[in-house]
Amino acid sequence: MNWKLIKYDKFSGQYNMDFDLQLVKNSAINTPVLRFYGWNPFCISIGANQSYSEINKKNAELNNIEIVKRPTGGRAILHANELTYSVVMPNSSQISGKELYKNISDAIVYGLREYDPKLSDVELENSNPNFAQLLKESSGALCFASTAKSEIKFKGKKLVGSAQRKLGSTILQHGSILIGTFHRNLVDYLNVDIKEKKELKHEINTKTTEISSIIDSDVDILQLQENIINGFEKVLNANFPVHDFETISH
Repeated sequence: MNWKLIKYDKFSGQYNMDFDLQLVKNSAINTPVLRFYGWNPFCISIGANQSYSEINKKNAELNNIEIVKRPTGGRAILHANELTYSVVMPNSSQISGKELYKNISDAIVYGLREYDPKLSDVELENSNPNFAQLLKESSGALCFASTAKSEIKFKGKKLVGSAQRKLGSTILQHGSILIGTFHRNLVDYLNVDIKEKKELKHEINTKTTEISSIIDSDVDILQLQENIINGFEKVLNANFPVHDFETISH
């Protein structure tokens, strides 16, 4: 199947969310889209059903960190040193959301393993946490405090966080492939007391990891992008015609 490919560039958080939604609006029958992007400035995104009141807006503004709401679900993420992807899949493909989620994760795993042998132990989570109970706990505000089924982990620690939503007849999925450690600072921007903050810092430090920490080296984000594209070609039989390569501008 032919896909449209939009290669990596950095934009503001609101631009990124608006652009993903525009891709959904303009989605063509039988033409899925794979997009890669980054965040400038750094940005906290919250899930569609999450309240802005959970985030310390003043502290975020002081540190030039944008706050946006995602059209998908899930919990808060501090987007900093990461490779973000989005997939727009027209429902005409007759693929279920769960199947698409797993296939995307398998494609990313393929790309990660191809990027560096030290990532050979990345794998998919096989079970779901108790989300009802999790959301009652303070760690429920953190996307990377738990790993859902088919999300990607490395030796038990979450490496990629993704969220999916069906909008009309089209599925939108996007996610964060963690590269650097700055995402762990999310706790500093939550409206919680000092004791909770300390507990959450421990939570995020023990339950997440990032590529640079695993391979003990800087990450070539453009090379990683190419490896993940290869994963989509292998796992989802995606074909990216040369003339269909795109970048986007402000």
